[in-house]
Amino acid sequence: MNALAERVASRLDLLAGRMVDAFVVEVPLYAHLPREQLEGEILQICRHNLRLFFRVLSENELPGERELLVVRRSAARRAEEHVPLETVLAAYRVGSKLGWQALCAEARPEEREDLLEAAQLMITYTQVVTSAVAAAYLEERQAIHDEDREARRRLAEALLAGMPAHQLAERAGHPLSAGYHVLAVRVESSVDERDEEVESAVAARRKLRRMEQSLFDDIGHEVLSVLAPGGGVVLLPITGRDDREGRVEATVARLAKAADASVLAAVASGAGLADLPSAAAEAEHVLQLAGRLNAAPGTYTLDDVLLEYVLASAGQVGRRLADVLLPLESGPELVQTLEAWFASDFHRRRTAAALHIHPNTLDYRLTRICELTGFSVGTGRGVLVLGAALTLRALGRNHN
Repeated sequence: MNALAERVASRLDLLAGRMVDAFVVEVPLYAHLPREQLEGEILQICRHNLRLFFRVLSENELPGERELLVVRRSAARRAEEHVPLETVLAAYRVGSKLGWQALCAEARPEEREDLLEAAQLMITYTQVVTSAVAAAYLEERQAIHDEDREARRRLAEALLAGMPAHQLAERAGHPLSAGYHVLAVRVESSVDERDEEVESAVAARRKLRRMEQSLFDDIGHEVLSVLAPGGGVVLLPITGRDDREGRVEATVARLAKAADASVLAAVASGAGLADLPSAAAEAEHVLQLAGRLNAAPGTYTLDDVLLEYVLASAGQVGRRLADVLLPLESGPELVQTLEAWFASDFHRRRTAAALHIHPNTLDYRLTRICELTGFSVGTGRGVLVLGAALTLRALGRNHN
């Protein structure tokens, strides 16, 4: 084996050059690399791999971590250059093929057994080296992704706080939009997070990664966001011909699919960057109100909760209004009756059917509600006051 390895190794530089030429022909991306890089760094890594392989053939000992350090660093540089991993591994396959062909061409008839042993060593060596290459590449790509992700997150946080963001945008390589739709979202737990046999923290991180990967704008740029597994904020750039409703619905649908969970969302728009803090506050308030009302999954705006928005901000007056229903609590069926009356849009027979009672019983209860509260469901003012009190009750703003 030593003799065969030494003979092929004596033409190491020639073989390394042939490898570079083969990369250009057989691996498309390499044909577009600068000649300086091909004849410099790429040629050097080919020489290093050949020396390492011939040492393995001579000593029958696989390379250690120290010897693989050069290979790992080269793979990390390819990751920095955004060269696809499959392209990097393709180059190693081409190199292995040429190395094997050189051994076969040089082997003498009496070295047949040496050649078979070399084949086994080459397979093992290629597995070890490509594993090191893939690991180093993926580690570097993850590090780059984490840095980019953190930079975009800091940019989003600055925008939402109304802080200067242009320098952060430059560092993140993310062009700023003139304005954004602020989407506040609440995401339920996924099936995996609820599975007692699955590590919930791992499932939550995986869900977050999927959600972030689902957020892209109309031209394929990653959307700014500040997300956690349970939700957060997404900033959708306002475009020239903007379809807010359609874009928001599509974004929420992608988030729900990625999370494999229900999503409750609220949206408000900031026409300019200075408007984003107030838009974010509005979206968050609407989201909280929708949650307190047990709203169905979907997207809500301020227009959907205008009454609730005003009443929730009523303070002491709101608590006093909610207390209008206090006398009804002596008979729980009275509050339930009033809720059913409003839910049925004041339709007598539908309300009675929903409560499984006779219409005459409903009439009695409505009369009793008027006697206890002083407000009749048959008058405009009574409907306004009792409806507002019910809304506050639903929001949890009563005396309890």
